[in-house]
Amino acid sequence: MSPAPSAALSNVGANTIRFLSVDAVEKAKSGHPGLPMGAADVAFVLWSRFLRYDPTAPDWADRDRFVLSAGHGCMLLYSLLHLAGYDLSMADLQSFRQWGSKTPGQPEFGHTVGVEATTGPLGQGLANAIGMALAGKMLATRFNDAEFQPVAHRVFVLASDGDLMEGISSEASSLAGHLGLGNLIVLYDDNGISLDGKTSLSFSEDVPARYAAYGWHVQSVDGHDHDQISQAIDAAIADRTRPSLVACKTHIGYGAPHKQDSAEAHGSPLGADEAKAAKGALGWPVEPAFYVPDEVRDFFRARAAEGAALRTGWEQRFASWAHDHPVKSAQWDAIWTRSVPDDLMAQLLGAAPAETAATREHGRAVLQKAAELVPGLAGGAADLASSTFTVIKGGGDVGPGSFDGRNLHFGVREHAMGAIVNGFAYHGAFRPFGSTFLVFADYMRGAIRVAALSKLPVVFIFTHDSIFVGEDGPTHEPIEQIASLRLIPNLHVWRPADGVETALAWGMALERRDGPSALVLSRQKLPAIERPLRIGERELRRGGYLVAGDDTPRAIVAATGSELHLAVGARDAFAKRGVKLNVVSIPCVEVLHAQDAAYRRDLFPEGVPVATIEAGRTDLWRGLAGPRGLTIGIDRYGASAPGAVNGEEFGFTVEAVTAKIEAWLA
Repeated sequence: MSPAPSAALSNVGANTIRFLSVDAVEKAKSGHPGLPMGAADVAFVLWSRFLRYDPTAPDWADRDRFVLSAGHGCMLLYSLLHLAGYDLSMADLQSFRQWGSKTPGQPEFGHTVGVEATTGPLGQGLANAIGMALAGKMLATRFNDAEFQPVAHRVFVLASDGDLMEGISSEASSLAGHLGLGNLIVLYDDNGISLDGKTSLSFSEDVPARYAAYGWHVQSVDGHDHDQISQAIDAAIADRTRPSLVACKTHIGYGAPHKQDSAEAHGSPLGADEAKAAKGALGWPVEPAFYVPDEVRDFFRARAAEGAALRTGWEQRFASWAHDHPVKSAQWDAIWTRSVPDDLMAQLLGAAPAETAATREHGRAVLQKAAELVPGLAGGAADLASSTFTVIKGGGDVGPGSFDGRNLHFGVREHAMGAIVNGFAYHGAFRPFGSTFLVFADYMRGAIRVAALSKLPVVFIFTHDSIFVGEDGPTHEPIEQIASLRLIPNLHVWRPADGVETALAWGMALERRDGPSALVLSRQKLPAIERPLRIGERELRRGGYLVAGDDTPRAIVAATGSELHLAVGARDAFAKRGVKLNVVSIPCVEVLHAQDAAYRRDLFPEGVPVATIEAGRTDLWRGLAGPRGLTIGIDRYGASAPGAVNGEEFGFTVEAVTAKIEAWLA
C-alpha cells in the first residue's frame, strides 16, 4: 500500500474523477454518470494507494489488473486512465461515445490502452477477472520460489448490482470460492439502483451472505469513507486463501441534489442545471469543464513514477532470475508468447489416426500432441470432460490449493466457463480452451461473442454435434447452433470430417492470434476420408478444398463434418453410372470466404449446379447452392432414437442422399 494522500487531496481527487465523467457525459449528451459519481471514492482509493501499474508499460506482465465489470460506467475508467498517465488525452475524454474515439460507450479491450477486458454485458467482467486470477495462481505456482516471485499481481474488479444479479456471476463466483482465489478482490458498488428504479423491485437477497456462503472473505464499508475503503482493501489483500468481496455502500449520482439515489442518474446525462448544481454542492468550479486541479495532476505523475520504478525493479530482478534459471525462463517465454512450433500443423496431422473414429476421439489424440508442443495450453470442460475427451493426459488437475495442473474443472457452469477462458486470454498467459456439448453453446453465447469482438485467441470445443447424439433426444440434438455460431463475426467455426481435418482445425485454432475458434466434433464414429487428389497442407488451410473430382462435373456436392462421407459415397454411386460429381469439403466457412475469388470459382465454377449437405439448418447453404441448388439439412428439431435410426429417418444415409441428388438432377 502506498502512503495515503491527505484527506483534502483525496477529496479533490475523487471529485476530479466525478466531474470529468459528468462533463464527458454532458458533452456527449449520452452515457451513465451515476456510477462514476457514486464509485469515484472507491476508485480513487484503489488507484491512489493499492493498484500496481505503469502507464508507460501497460502490458507489464506483473501489473495489477483492474476490471470495470460495470462497463456502462466507463467514464470512471477513462477518467482514471487519463489521470494516471495512459495514452488517453483530454481530447479523447471530450470525444466520449463519438465515431472513431478511444472512449467508446463501453470499454473495449485492444481499442483503449489500459482497458483490461471488454465489458458492458453485465457479469462478463467479473467472470473474466476470475479467469485472470486463476491464470495468475497457475503462473505463480509454476514460477515463484523463495529466491524470486515474478508473479505477485492481483486482480481488482468494480462490480455493480446488475453484475451480481446476472447468473454468470453466481456461476463464476461459486467456482472462485471453491478454488480459493486469494488474489481476487471485488469491490461491489452497492448503490441499490438499477435502470428501472430501486433494485428492491426485483433484488432483495443478502449479497454479502451469499458470497460468504461461496467461501469468500466478505466486508462491508461506507463507499464514501476513504479510510474504511482503504482498510478493507488492505484486509482483502492480506487474505491470500480466499477471494474477497468488499460491499461498498454508495450513493448513485453522488452530489447531484435532485438525482442522487435515483434511477434518473443511472443512464442519462444529469442535464446542464443538475450538473451545475452538483458541482456547487461539492464545491467544484462550474467552469471550466473538464477541470483537473494541478495538485491532482502532480499526485498522479508521482504515482506513475512510483509504478515505473516498481516495474523497472521487477524487470531487473527478472533478468537476473532468467539468467540463473534458463529452463524456467524458456518456459515463461513459451507460456507468455503463446508460441507454437513452425511445424505445428505437420506434427498435429501426424498425430491424427487414419482410422474410423468419432472426431471427438481424433480430437483427444490431437490434443495430447498439441499439449506437448504448446506448454501454455490449458483448459477443461463444463463437467463433461469424459464426453468431450478434453483431458490432457498427465497434465494434472487444477483444484483448491493446487494450481500446477493444466486440466480445469468448471462444473456445470457453461457461461462462466466461456468468460473465464476469455479471462485467461485477457490476462496474457496460457492458451485456454473450454468444452461442452454443442447444444449448450447457447448457454455461453455471450462469452463467445465478446471473445470474437475482443479478438481473443480462445478455443471453444463443442462435441455431440447433430441428431446423431441419438437417445437423449431433441433437447440435446443441435440443429440451429452451428448456423448461429457462424453468424458471429470473427469466430472461426471448424466442423471436421475425420482425423486429418480435426488436426487441421486444432492447428489453425492454435496458430490464430486475432480471434476465437470453435471446434465442432462428432459423437458418432466416422470413416476416414479417402482423398484421391493430392491434397496438401496448403489446400487444407483454405477452409474448403476439392476432395475428389475432375474438370467437367455434372454437379458439385459440398459437405461438412459427419456428412462429408455421405457426399463421397454419393459420388461413388454416381460414378458407377457414369455421372461425375465433384466433392468439396468445407470444414470452415469463414476461412473459405476469406480466400480470393479465383480460388472459390475453381471450387464452384459458374454454371455447375451445387448441392450441400449438413445435418443442421439449411439457411446459410442456400446462398452457396443458389436458387436452383439443393440443400440437404434439417429445419426441424430432432428425435429420441438411436443415432443410426435418426440418420435413416432424417435421410442422412448414402442411399438417401444419392436418391435426393438423383431426383434433383433429373
